[in-house]
Amino acid sequence: MYGDKDRIIVTELLASGSCAVLRVTGELDLWTETHLLDQAGRRVADGRRYLVLDLTALAFCDSRGLNCLLSLNWLCRHMEGRLLLSGVGAQVMRALTISGAGKVLRCFPSVGRALADIPGAERPLWPPPPS
Repeated sequence: MYGDKDRIIVTELLASGSCAVLRVTGELDLWTETHLLDQAGRRVADGRRYLVLDLTALAFCDSRGLNCLLSLNWLCRHMEGRLLLSGVGAQVMRALTISGAGKVLRCFPSVGRALADIPGAERPLWPPPPS
């Protein structure tokens, strides 16, 4: 069995004000959901109630992965924010559609389009300026 960090990578692309953009790479399932929940939950605990998950590099998502995304959605809504998914691939979109989770989770073709759905005062600059 692989460790969770061998199968999923969560990279922070932006953390500004009440928003964070995280790129999720690899597989989201029973063995990796805790890592994503920890990483995203840490951002919410830091005041980032709007989370954009860039899923362009997410190769696989099973029912546990969907449950993880729904849990993050609940957490963001509980904090009066939103979970926004960008770059959802065909396999993940199929899982969202079959499960009905696609009716609850908001999906966008790109990070920029997802960020445009965040209220203006809360919306960070995208792409972020060079540091």
